[in-house]
Amino acid sequence: MKRQSFVKGMLGFAALGGLTSVHSLGKLLNEEDYTYPVLFIGHGSPMNGIEDNHFSKQWKNEVEHLPNPKAVLVISAHWLTNGTYVTAMEHPQTIHDFGGFPEELFAVQYPAPGSPKWAQQTKDLVKSTTVHLDHEWGLDHGTWTVVRHMYPDAEIPVLQLSIDYNKPAAYHYALAMELKELRKKGVLIIGSGNMVHNLRMVAWDKLNTTDFGYDWAIEANETFNRLITDRNHQALIDYQKLGSFAQLAIPTPDHYFPLIYSLGLSDTKDEITIFNNEMVGGSLNMTSVRFG
Repeated sequence: MKRQSFVKGMLGFAALGGLTSVHSLGKLLNEEDYTYPVLFIGHGSPMNGIEDNHFSKQWKNEVEHLPNPKAVLVISAHWLTNGTYVTAMEHPQTIHDFGGFPEELFAVQYPAPGSPKWAQQTKDLVKSTTVHLDHEWGLDHGTWTVVRHMYPDAEIPVLQLSIDYNKPAAYHYALAMELKELRKKGVLIIGSGNMVHNLRMVAWDKLNTTDFGYDWAIEANETFNRLITDRNHQALIDYQKLGSFAQLAIPTPDHYFPLIYSLGLSDTKDEITIFNNEMVGGSLNMTSVRFG
């Protein structure tokens, strides 16, 4: 039975009093044989972490009817390393890795626990390279600004996997494929970045509009969406061959590589849903994808 049909039926059962709440449904589903979806989230400005806007509401909607995961693993554009690391501490710190924002944003703490157990399992699954256990990083804004909308109670363990910035896209795609088993073990995996991310060309006077994009940015967004929908992963891995629009959209690959992880973690049977498909400031997009 498809998950959507099962959930719809169980929600109806809950409405008739068969279950006390959707939270109970989540606990029930978590005991089933279930493969978690993979998300790529266009996280945009850190302010999205405290704003109740249509972007953050959709992040919440994407997990609202999922069973509660045993852990959340995030590949964030903001943890770039030499080598690959996974956070392995019991209590990861909330990292405010930005400047020039209101004090209200710096005051936010997201006290989700970590999980040495899930960090070790993540490490053990990867055979192509050594994944190092990290006890110093924490949760940067590519993670907590998104996950705090999804799981505001901060009760679910949250981990981060770093991006080895010395490696090409093909390396990250292959590494992600080794982590697919986590989806069946109860882990929700999220790539967090932005497919189109050129801060140098932002039209700052149009930051509050989502109906303006430079021609090259619109072309990049549309092309990426088409390639994702067509499951043409190789073309997305070889993004440098796509043309000048891709070079402008991805001047550096830090925000693009989380998409590559989400692609590598996806499966051909996964349903693909594109959401938050909007431009910001002309040269950024918030486009996000759900696989499964």
